[in-house]
Amino acid sequence: MRKDIVTGEMAPKKQLVRVVRNQEQEVSVDPTGKQSGRGAYIALDVDIAKRAKKERTFDHVFGVKVPDDFYDDLIAYVDHQQARRELFDND
Repeated sequence: MRKDIVTGEMAPKKQLVRVVRNQEQEVSVDPTGKQSGRGAYIALDVDIAKRAKKERTFDHVFGVKVPDDFYDDLIAYVDHQQARRELFDND
């Protein structure tokens, strides 16, 4: 179980995506969940990803200025994963 940093709700790791900040202060999506760096989790839900962009959640969590492009990529990634889950629902 991991905590979604946007909603504060606990969820199984499979229902979340990890976002990581590396030593160079770069923030990226970590689909494997194994990249080194400071990690935070967000639910695989487009509305929550959009809320993260609106509230600039990762700027606050990681203490760095995260570009809008990252949030747009995150929303696209979450949308894709959410669609896959609906197609191949294997939970």
